[in-house]
Amino acid sequence: MYGYRLGAIGIVTTFFIIIFSTVLMPMVLFQPKASGRGNDYKAIDPKIADAERGRKIYVREGCFYCHTQFTRIQDRGYGPLVKEGDYVFETPHQLGTARTGPDLTNEGGRFPSEWQKAHLIAPRVVKPGSIMPSFSYLSEEDMNDLVAYIQTLGNKRTVTTFVQAPDEYLLTTPQGRGLAARKSVDTNSDAAANAGRGIYTQNCAACHGLEGRGNGPNAITLEKKPPNLTRDYYKQYPDEFWYYRISEGVVGTRMPRFQEILSEEQRWYLVAYLKTLPKEHEETVDSLDDLNVAEPIHLPRLTRQQWEPHHGKE
Repeated sequence: MYGYRLGAIGIVTTFFIIIFSTVLMPMVLFQPKASGRGNDYKAIDPKIADAERGRKIYVREGCFYCHTQFTRIQDRGYGPLVKEGDYVFETPHQLGTARTGPDLTNEGGRFPSEWQKAHLIAPRVVKPGSIMPSFSYLSEEDMNDLVAYIQTLGNKRTVTTFVQAPDEYLLTTPQGRGLAARKSVDTNSDAAANAGRGIYTQNCAACHGLEGRGNGPNAITLEKKPPNLTRDYYKQYPDEFWYYRISEGVVGTRMPRFQEILSEEQRWYLVAYLKTLPKEHEETVDSLDDLNVAEPIHLPRLTRQQWEPHHGKE
């Protein structure tokens, strides 16, 4: 009997030690400070003072069921990884549990507010194929508040550089020194761009098109369409980010990890060529559309004697 009682006491003691060390102690000791990206919605910029109300609408409408708000290690390149200090003012946290829709950690500022409203009202008009339901039933005030909240996500008002490769791809960081030492290609030279043209044509044009407009012959078969790389947005990409994106591909798409296919030198050549892609509205003489236009065919006009034996009289 004494042995059973001693065993029970040991089990209860162990249980409370575990609870103390894993629950109570972290609650007392873990006091993260607000990061520069943390948003205090109760003391926010007066111009977006309705963001706190929009956050409540975000919760009420169940947006967190499909959208997450945390940048994972595999999401790097789309903004800084989240830190505990980013959520100091978030109660309850809107981390989400599934990514049926895209992550919204850095959604703020990506699109104008009018675009966000149009997307909420008619998702499939703005993004064909979207499975997001329409929120057209929201009042104008609720819609404005929700958009105001979305526009605060990521706090891009204080983020100067959004497009940045991970540290191991930055040539100026300790982690990227090895890559910098091995780089032998001048990505600003015409020779490198010419070398990259052939690599692009062989490996990328089938999806991205000859000019990077996302209109390659394989694009129609892809669920997630290739982007139009001639847009101004992509002109801000630094060399390291191009190299990173080429090397590791894009999570959730059919783009392969070219570090498993191309050498480092070939990838730098490809970077050099991508920097020479025409601007979105720049006309060229060798576009994919031009190449696909067939020459007009002129057939001789048939005489009545040639027509009637086969087709009858008109």
